[in-house]
Amino acid sequence: MLENKDHQYMQEALKEAKKAAALGEVPIGAVIVYKDEIIARAHNLRETTQNALTHAESMAIQEACKKVGSWRLEETTLYVTLEPCPMCAGAILQSRIPRVVYGARDIKAGCVDSLYRLLNDARFNHECTVTEGVMAEECGQILTDFFKALRERKKAEKLARKQQSEK
Repeated sequence: MLENKDHQYMQEALKEAKKAAALGEVPIGAVIVYKDEIIARAHNLRETTQNALTHAESMAIQEACKKVGSWRLEETTLYVTLEPCPMCAGAILQSRIPRVVYGARDIKAGCVDSLYRLLNDARFNHECTVTEGVMAEECGQILTDFFKALRERKKAEKLARKQQSEK
């Protein structure tokens, strides 16, 4: 049953990732669930806000804290389409989220399993249960498609500039 719920909530996180992609943002989405109810939703807005802190996870954590009226997000689960970075992993630990479910690994910046295991480091005063790979293919594909389109767009812009300068 938990597996079905994980899939259901990851689909909601993917909806958020699609919102980010529509804005030209890196398509990462997050939702936070408390007692089987989504209490926070967010997607990346770093380019829109020009603020390095506006990652999907950190924005969802802020929204959830407001909703529950506490910085402690005990009894919640964070669903995110991409493995959290060091900043977001730190925010997860600080907010005491007990469980994190993510889709695709981030081999360049992931700090849950890929580069570090911050959420399971016993030296911290809080650790998380982690479930990885939920809808990993779909979560990875939206990122692959986004970056492929971005490279193609940049290549076309470069060619257009070159052609313009040759006139």
